[in-house]
Amino acid sequence: MHEIIYMRTDYEPWWMFEGWEDKIMSRHEFSSTENAQSYLESVKNDFSRRFSNQQQKNAAFSCYWNEEETEYCENCEEYLQIFHGLIWLVNGQPNTSF
Repeated sequence: MHEIIYMRTDYEPWWMFEGWEDKIMSRHEFSSTENAQSYLESVKNDFSRRFSNQQQKNAAFSCYWNEEETEYCENCEEYLQIFHGLIWLVNGQPNTSF
């Protein structure tokens, strides 16, 4: 099973810190690699138009952000960058290759 996950958080998606699942905004499941890849490419194209910065880490992780999108962290007492992350999971694990 393939899953494409969209998360919004103050760190890049590849860190997958404890509790990262709480930051999930949407999750889409696919039975085939082709359908998952097609959906992911469509979301990446949309995000590329909406966000001025992006970074990839192998096939599993994509990260998008705009410099001006920050949120104040009370515990840190500073503003943190907000990242929009995409994760491609295959059977619950990051997809590191096609």
